[in-house]
Order: sequence, then C-alpha cells, then structure tokens
Amino acid sequence: MAPGVAPFIREVVSFMIEVTTLSTEIAVVLAVLAFTVYLFVSEVVRVDLAALLIMVLLGLLSLVPGLQPIVNVHELFSGFASNAVISIIAVMIIGAGLDRTGIMSRLAGVILRVGGATERRMVPLISGTVGIISSFMQNVGAAALFLPVVSRISARTGMPLSRLLMPMGFCAILGGTLTMVGSSPVILLNDLILAANEGLHPDHHMQTFGLFAVTPVGLALIATGILYFVFLGRFVLPAHRTEGSSATSVVAYFRELYGLDYALNEAVVPAESALVGQSLGDVERNHKVRIVGIATGEDLYLAPSRDTVLQAGNIVAVLADPRVFAGFCGAVGIRPRPDLETFSDALASTKAGVSEVVIPPRSRLIGKTVRELWMRKTYGLSVLALHRGSETLREGVRDLPLQAGDTLVCHSAWDRLAHLERDRDFVVVTTEYPHEELRPHKVGFALFFFALAVGLVLFTDLRLSVALLVGAVGMIASGVLNMDEAYQAVSWKTVFLLAGLIPLGLAMETSGTAAWMAHHTLRVLDGVPIWVLQTAIAVLATFFTLVMSNVGATVLLVPLAVDIAVGAGGDPALFALTVALATSNAFLIPTHQVNALIMGPAGYGVSDFVRAGGIMTVLFLVVMLVMLNIAF
Repeated sequence: MAPGVAPFIREVVSFMIEVTTLSTEIAVVLAVLAFTVYLFVSEVVRVDLAALLIMVLLGLLSLVPGLQPIVNVHELFSGFASNAVISIIAVMIIGAGLDRTGIMSRLAGVILRVGGATERRMVPLISGTVGIISSFMQNVGAAALFLPVVSRISARTGMPLSRLLMPMGFCAILGGTLTMVGSSPVILLNDLILAANEGLHPDHHMQTFGLFAVTPVGLALIATGILYFVFLGRFVLPAHRTEGSSATSVVAYFRELYGLDYALNEAVVPAESALVGQSLGDVERNHKVRIVGIATGEDLYLAPSRDTVLQAGNIVAVLADPRVFAGFCGAVGIRPRPDLETFSDALASTKAGVSEVVIPPRSRLIGKTVRELWMRKTYGLSVLALHRGSETLREGVRDLPLQAGDTLVCHSAWDRLAHLERDRDFVVVTTEYPHEELRPHKVGFALFFFALAVGLVLFTDLRLSVALLVGAVGMIASGVLNMDEAYQAVSWKTVFLLAGLIPLGLAMETSGTAAWMAHHTLRVLDGVPIWVLQTAIAVLATFFTLVMSNVGATVLLVPLAVDIAVGAGGDPALFALTVALATSNAFLIPTHQVNALIMGPAGYGVSDFVRAGGIMTVLFLVVMLVMLNIAF
C-alpha cells in the first residue's frame, strides 16, 4: 500500500463513524439542507416558494419534543429586515428612478452604438463594464443598476434577455474580486487577519492586503468569465422569450391576422437620390412604404407630416415589407443601413410599435378620410392598413372614408397611443404596450440622490442598507418615482427567495453544522500536499457560500484556514485570501443576491444556473488557485 494511503483510509473510516453519531441538531440541519438542494434542483416548486417552505419548516421544528430549536423563532423572519434584502430593495428603486428619467435609455443607446447588435460584441462590453463598476460598489447594486439598461438593449436588438443577463450577473459577481472593497468578504478579510495574528506566533504574523493587491487575480477571473460566454455562451445560455423580447410574436400576430409583413429599416438620402425634393405623401403613394421618422442634422421627427419635403442628407426610418424595401432603395437611390443607428432609441420596441385602433359608432371621424384628418400630424398615427368586415385593405387607405367599426393598423410612439386612450373618437385595442411616463425634468434629482447614496457607501461607515435607502427614499420624495412605482420596481420574488433562505444559513452556523463539516472535511485531508489543502478550502468556501451568507462563510473558514496553513507549513495569508475570494464563486444555484435578482426578469430556472454556472464554478476555482499562487 502506498505511503500515506493507510492514514487517509483510517481518517475516512473515522469520519464515517462520526457521521453515524452526530448530534440530533446537526443531523436535522443536514437533512433540511439536503431537502433544500432537492427542491432547488428538481424545481418541483418555484424557488421562492421553496425558500419559504424551508423557512416554515425550520420554524415548525421548534415544536419537536426534545429537539433544541434549530433557529430562534424570534429570528426566523429576520431575513426580511436583513442588510442584504433591504439593500436589494433600495437599489431596485434607485435603478427604476434612473430609468424613469431616461438616463438608462441613453446609456443603452451609447452601448448599442459602440457594441452594435451582435451578441459576441455586446456580451464583453456589458459584462466588462459591470465588472469594473462592481469592483468599487456592491455587486448587486451594479447588477441592479444595469438591469434596465440590458432590458432596453434586448428590446431594441431582439436578443433574448436571458442571453445577456447571466453574463452580466456573473461578471458583476466576479468584479467583487478586483479590489479589496469589491465584496463584503474581502472587505472583512483584513480585520480577520489582524484578529488571527493575536493568536499566532510572531513568526507567522500576516500582513494585511492593499486596495489593489488582488487586482491581477480579479482581472484574470473577469477575463475568464467574458471569454467563457463569448465562446461557449451559445451552448450554455438559454434563449427564453420574456415580456421584454416579444417583438417577434407581435410581427407574427399582424402577419397572421392581416397579412401584414413589415420590418423597420433605416436609410440615408444622398444628394443624387430621386427622393430629394419630393414630399412624403408622394413617396409613400408611389412606392408602397411608410416613412415613420426623419432625421435632419440634430433634429429627429417621428410620424412626420405628409407634406414634409425630403432633403439631401436626411436619414429616414422606413416601415415596409423587406422585399419591398430592397426594391425601394434600388429604385430611388438611397443607402440602407444594416442596423438602426439614428432611430435605435426613438423607435425601439419600448418606445414605439404597431397597434390596432377601432373607430367607434359615435366617433366624429366617421365619413372623413385619413388624408383629410392629417392623421400623422394630428394624432401621431402612421396608418399601415385598414380592416373592414372580413377584408384588409393596404392600398388607397388614406382616401377611404372611415366607417364605424373600422380597425386601423397603425405605427406610432407609445406615448401618443396612450393619449388616444382618452380620446372618445378612438378605441385603442392594443393594451399590452409600455405605459411609461418618462420624467426627464427630474434627472437632476435622480443623479443627486444616486451620487449621494454611492458617496455614503464609499466614504462613510454607514450601514449599506441605510446608505442605499437614503437614495431610494430621496428619489420618491423628490417625485422621480411615486410610491406605487417604487413598489412595482421591486422584484418580490427575489426578496422572498433571499429572505426565506437566510434562516437556513443561521441554522448552519448556530447548530455548529458548518463548523462540523469544515473541521471533519479538512481533518480527512490531513497530511496531503499544500496545494490539495488549499483546493479543499476553496471548495468548502464555494459550497458554504451557496447555502449561507458569504460573510458567514468567511468568518467561519478564515480562522480554520489560517490554523491549517500554519500546521501544514503553508502561507496563512494566502489561505485566508483563498477563502475570501472563493466565497464569490456563487454561480451554481440562484442563492446569491445577484443571481436571485436576474432570475425573474430573464425567466431562468435552476437548471439554467446549474448548466452555465457549473462550468463557471470549475473555471473560477482553477483560475483563482493558479493566479493566487503566481501572484503571491
């Protein structure tokens, strides 16, 4: 038998014997933990319901005779008032406030202009930006602020939100490894090192880490995350269609119901084009297209009037059948663009689209034609077709007197459609469209309270949740959001998921289950090489951070890792840093705050995290351990 194998086998046998003689409390917590993992992996119930079931189960266990309370019943609901949950609520409200003023929409436009509309370019740009931002602020805050940006990019490009949010979320977590203020465990590490030094021989005292000591490791991890999704994203990322990416279904609906096949295109009118000097009405009548937007220099006009005359250098947004548009460009000599550039924001699916409007029996418009009513100029509606009885008319519509019951298929900005809902001359059939009320005049308040919240987080010792609530409450009080909009901004699924799991983490700590698992796992590995011990500590930290708070895992494991390193002749500071960084390796299931945040909007299931996060977990461990041993 090889040297060292016999002691290892003895330790394993000893460990198995101890498993059978566990304290009742530890055995119960291990059973609850196994049940939690089963609920999450099997997805027999929603994850937020699973978290609530576990919380209720822990409370009911206090009624079992002879069993010490696993969790103090007075702390059972403490998760709802925890620093993490309140912080998430606050950053969601702050993000919604910034979005309501149009800031996030403009930021999305900038990213689109730089990154184009391809996934391979968009993923590195978004993920890298969020990763850098999260190195100086809480990763869940960075992810929450970029959530509306990514949602708008998805709506404008047609890329499923589920293919953008997971790379963004994972890189927000990875960004916490870039600096010593990027996440709670690394912030806490230096204090834990100083505390550990008090019990160590002076020869083993550790130096604290500087702000950018971990930057080489963090850069390697973020680069790994980005490259992983760029090259393997098409295999591991789901392509769920959510509410924010329903453009395809809308097109299919109008194609099936009215035979209306359309696409939105952008083209430049050169000086030699036959369109120069022609009115919009003449162009549309002769070529069977609808020009729904014109840009002249810095000015942009939606639903322009039919008497508008086209000039050289104009940029036009054209709604037409793709084949008709191709023929139109060739016939009149305009240069089509591959993507929307000038109109990417103004005509995004979140801002404008196709809708149905019915003429009611008592409408004052009956008997009048679309041309006489100057429908675009007066109401902002570009009429594409008219449905009467069982017939859909697409030609000559503007010269046809309107009748009661006529359905107009129109393209318009959503805010103009919202105004028509209060006009008795129309009945707006389309109701599922964004009813946003943007408040650009409140942008100063939004930026001030956002900057105030970030400043309080970075430069004061104020509790994170309180600092962020200052910004959230400030936005509500200043009118950036009203109270109802603030409630709507919060993802309550995320709140209940996190709050429901916090008692399980408390149970693992207070019952001694976490310490028991760590101690006996590492005891089994006694005598193995240093690098195996370091890997085992990293794996333990990874497991603990999935089922309990990363701060709790760090506080528990750092003293243990330091003692093991000293006893095995390793570097205790390196082992302590391994723990602090490995607690960011939280990609496997949606228990991390960032994963819980993005789960609902993207429609992810636990299986999606297991598939994509499983590979990321292994890559994280390999890259982190290699870089730590190179850099330190």
